[in-house]
Amino acid sequence: MLTPLSPRKQAAPSGTDAVDDFLTVLQTEQGVSPHTLAAYRHDLADFVAFLRRRRRPLASAGPQDVVAYLEHLKHAGLRTSSVARRLSAVRSFARYLVREGRLRRDPTEHVERPRVGRPLPRTLSRHAAAVIVETPNVHARRGLRDRALLELLYATGLRASECLGLRLEDVNLTAGYVIGTGKGRKQRLVPLGDEAAEWLSRYLAEVRPHDTRRRECDRVFVNARGRPLSRQSLWVIVRGAARAAGVGQRVSPHTLRHSFASHLLEGGADLRAVQAMLGHADIATTQIYTHLASATVRKMYDRLHPRA
Repeated sequence: MLTPLSPRKQAAPSGTDAVDDFLTVLQTEQGVSPHTLAAYRHDLADFVAFLRRRRRPLASAGPQDVVAYLEHLKHAGLRTSSVARRLSAVRSFARYLVREGRLRRDPTEHVERPRVGRPLPRTLSRHAAAVIVETPNVHARRGLRDRALLELLYATGLRASECLGLRLEDVNLTAGYVIGTGKGRKQRLVPLGDEAAEWLSRYLAEVRPHDTRRRECDRVFVNARGRPLSRQSLWVIVRGAARAAGVGQRVSPHTLRHSFASHLLEGGADLRAVQAMLGHADIATTQIYTHLASATVRKMYDRLHPRA
């Protein structure tokens, strides 16, 4: 069990106050995205509420409380991956409190992370990806915007947040690249294929000026009122295109990102190059796509080899 701070030090704040302070640090010092902040807030608020129900002050929380919390999550039906994510949030929070002198010891220090089997990313076939991005009606303004958006997602592998945060100054159609701003505000150059560049150029020339005629906005993709396109709208566009294309599987913006990486590696792209384009800090994260490529090769072998 953790020993509360001595009277000479500042009294530990309430759990809610501590969470707010931690989130402020994540936002101002680490540049964490609003989506990630919201996830941290939800997970940590749940942990603090759990401690409150057990009548355990945050400053007195120990490993037994963390383990009890993880067991509670399992009994509530959360997947192992979700439980592991909650533990990761609590661990980061606890380490912050220790650094700040608000806790004497980290209650998660000896708590093992639930083992999570890493599922292979869901990807589309080359044909399905092409049909989806070509589905919007480009004779309508919304369709032309959606075509440019889908082409960009598949051509660059940008995350949903990176695509929505893309600014006009991040696009260089002449040189054929965009600047993606990823986690921790790290920026990278990503090549832009001719097809995506053509549709993006048409959208910027024919549609966007009409949408932003009454409102200044530096984001590339905007709605009909000239405001930045929302995350919800992006999901609606992607799912709507998948349904219209007759693709039965569940498709999200990240599915196009996975397909981008998988199709490059299937075509013989260098793993390090794909890592750079995806903005992965660790190449091990990119290597999961090599398993997809291997699976494709195996299926081809089983189908075509006479002795398979």
